[in-house]
Amino acid sequence: MSSTSDDPRFHALMPCAGTGSRAGTPVPKQYQLVAGQPMVMHTLHALALLPQLTSGWVILSPGDGFEWPEVAWPAHFRRVACGGSTRAESVFNGLCAMLQSGVSAQDWVLVHDAARCLITPDAVTALIEACQDDLVGGLLALPLSDTLKSQTLDDRIARVASTVTREDKWLAQTPQMFRVGALHAALADAAATGFAGITDESSAMERLGLSPRLVPGSVQNMKVTYPADFAFAEVVLKGRT
Repeated sequence: MSSTSDDPRFHALMPCAGTGSRAGTPVPKQYQLVAGQPMVMHTLHALALLPQLTSGWVILSPGDGFEWPEVAWPAHFRRVACGGSTRAESVFNGLCAMLQSGVSAQDWVLVHDAARCLITPDAVTALIEACQDDLVGGLLALPLSDTLKSQTLDDRIARVASTVTREDKWLAQTPQMFRVGALHAALADAAATGFAGITDESSAMERLGLSPRLVPGSVQNMKVTYPADFAFAEVVLKGRT
């Protein structure tokens, strides 16, 4: 089907205001060098390869002092220093900025973690194709394959309380794709409670009784969080090169 001016467009939004305290890096983890570049640049370049994207929005902390390599910056992406104290607040503030700039509430936004630097354009395209006609939207996710355990309440030693069924369990990933206006409204509603319980965009939509679509992702689309994750990401990125 050919595109018209009335067709909804696609935008990327990447919250990039966190400190990454669990990573143990000397700088916020999104700026830690991986395979010769700050990790965020690998994420940015993967998203910038998508021809479907009209624009990209990187949401920074107001006090961000990172010196961005302008020579590698995609022309249709912009940086906005409106990040909040939590991921949900950063995404909400970014959506506000998008709407204020004239982005249509009916357009799609794909929210992606800066720390998921192993995302591929093919995976994002699969999400777009699966969700662009969906009434709610959806997210990349992986069916849980490992045995899942719950823990006892003993604070001194971690012990198994029970085995939890994994048949209907998925590991949420990003991007997560929703209409700009719908996601903004869902997060605005959650803001009244300080975004309590909102750990991703899907949880904000679920809070309103909606059921986002689950689109199978890749095990490589991990969120780089701990020191060992950086070594794994470096191996994968160097292998792709």
